[in-house]
Amino acid sequence: MKQEPESRPDPKPSGTPRRPRGMPMFIVVMGLLLALLATIFFLEMGGKSQRLGSSELRAKLEKSEVSEMKLRFPTDGNVIEVRGKYRNVPESEPQTFTAEVSNKEWEQWLEGHSKDPKHSLLTDVSYSSEPVDDTFGSFLRSVVPFVIVLAVIWFFFLRRGGGPLGGGVMAFGRSKAKMFSKEDVTVTFADVAGADEAKEEVSEVVEFLRQPQRFTRLGAKIPKGMLLIGPPGCGKTLLAKAIAGEADRPFFSISGSDFVEMFVGVGASRVRDLFRTARENAPCIIFIDEIDAVGRRRGTGVGGGHDEREQTLNALLVEMDGIGTSEGVIILAATNRPDVLDNALLRPGRFDRQVYIDLPDLKGREEILRVHLKKVKAGKGVDAHEIARLISGFSGADIMSLVNEAALLAALRNLDEINRDCVMEARDRVAFGRQKRSRVMEADERKTTAYHEAGHAVVQELVQNADPVHKVTIIPRGRMLGATMSLPEKDRYTMPQKRAESMLMIALGGRAAEHLVFNEVDAGAASDIQQATNLTRKMVTEWGFSPRLGLLNYADDEDQTFMGQSVSKPGTFSDETRKAIDEEMRRLIDEAWEKTVKLLQANQDKLVNVAEALLKYETLDHDDIKIILGGGNLEEKRHKEDEEARAEQAAIKHRALEQQTKERPATGGTGGLSEQPA
Repeated sequence: MKQEPESRPDPKPSGTPRRPRGMPMFIVVMGLLLALLATIFFLEMGGKSQRLGSSELRAKLEKSEVSEMKLRFPTDGNVIEVRGKYRNVPESEPQTFTAEVSNKEWEQWLEGHSKDPKHSLLTDVSYSSEPVDDTFGSFLRSVVPFVIVLAVIWFFFLRRGGGPLGGGVMAFGRSKAKMFSKEDVTVTFADVAGADEAKEEVSEVVEFLRQPQRFTRLGAKIPKGMLLIGPPGCGKTLLAKAIAGEADRPFFSISGSDFVEMFVGVGASRVRDLFRTARENAPCIIFIDEIDAVGRRRGTGVGGGHDEREQTLNALLVEMDGIGTSEGVIILAATNRPDVLDNALLRPGRFDRQVYIDLPDLKGREEILRVHLKKVKAGKGVDAHEIARLISGFSGADIMSLVNEAALLAALRNLDEINRDCVMEARDRVAFGRQKRSRVMEADERKTTAYHEAGHAVVQELVQNADPVHKVTIIPRGRMLGATMSLPEKDRYTMPQKRAESMLMIALGGRAAEHLVFNEVDAGAASDIQQATNLTRKMVTEWGFSPRLGLLNYADDEDQTFMGQSVSKPGTFSDETRKAIDEEMRRLIDEAWEKTVKLLQANQDKLVNVAEALLKYETLDHDDIKIILGGGNLEEKRHKEDEEARAEQAAIKHRALEQQTKERPATGGTGGLSEQPA
């Protein structure tokens, strides 16, 4: 497999963040609150009224610019509030005013007015006065805004427990689990394929929930906990959904990360709240997805454990099997990292059973394909058994993506149904990426890629204990400039030494072809070298294929430093052993390189023929390679295939034309024109 050099993509925004559900209501309430505060402030300041001091009011009175005044005498103060109107003021200027005058000054004005009314400040001014107790009004103006603010905070952050800013303080200790009933989930055991043993184990839980007396009459107890273990995409969560769809009891679903918060003790409180709710609805099922987020081994990690996570785990352990725990609550959890879970979590009485859901075998892949093909319009030429053989190593999620990609391709090609070509192209897209036909490669780079992939194909066809070549292409896909795809004849569960050595030669075939033909190499074999290095290391350190090192395991545990168990622990073997490991790895690689170069030198004419065919046709299948290696004529085969393809297209067009003719409405004998009266 020839791969282009790695390049770091430009950072792109991940998308527009979703607005919280309570944000519109929060904005409306805050807007009303601000409007209320502005109104109070406006009224307090008198709107458009002009604020005057006592000296300014006296000057206005002396100039006879005031026409009316209303006096308010608060009972708890010596200051009189004055609200008045101006006389003969333009509309663009304030028409009213507010002022404060002391009782002593106002008495002086009244005394002057009684002595000489003609020359008094209050001449031509109508004024009225009334005693006002404004204690309550002042209280409202000063307290009501704070009451409204506190009410909003209580409603959004305390009462609702899920306000626009992410949750309420009083709801921190409440569980975030969602409860589902049988009507809420449409997935059943019929939708789960390729995991018959796992379905049989979990079906016992469903049977217990349906007929508990069938088990209790003999004194049997249903397992308290079941742990679903398997690689990503193998159907752990799908199986949990099927249990929820089959069991006629409440089903609580939560993620392991939903327990842990930044505040110590919150996760433990959520665990207790979840189990309290579950016991109220017992018998029921609690499903914890990705339980390794909360169930990681205690006292581990660089610098010690995490108090919040460990308290959450302790609460979970007690609720599952502690003093006072009740029956009827079944714990179902899923993880793809069982090696990091705490031992106390895995003991009998908590997770009694560990259900392994591995990658599906040939029969399982075929069953999964049939399940997904029922949901689309597939043609008769789509053979589920054949496709299952071509997708060895695919998980259930990969198969679902393959069928969906095939449906999209058929729609883009304006087909009435999904054909085999759509499925095969979808398989290559899922496994290797989309074709990049728009990428223009220079002639020398294209030639180097062709000989690189031809080297892989020739070595793979000539060595023993290797899977046959399925397809070779020099059309770029994803980050690959070319690819050699194999077709496993059967599912393999062991790795013989001869097969491992053959795989080393296949990985080095591309670099050996470049070295043999061009007498130089480039960086396109980086992924091949990495693959050969990983395989050689396992051969030496794990599988015991080195006579020098013997039957000992020298593999380093990659998770020990993270788990806090090898920071201060010395190495498990000496520096001399490390040197011997390097030397043995180098020996295996050198031997495989020499064998590969000799094999290609002895079959250089076949290497050239395959490379030239790749340059001409860009893609070769297994039959094409067999014809080339056997000395046959590939031109005749391709010409015959082109004629068959043209004949098939003509037949499709003919059938479509006949269908249109049958669906066309019948017309009269005058060519479809009806007689019209003159």
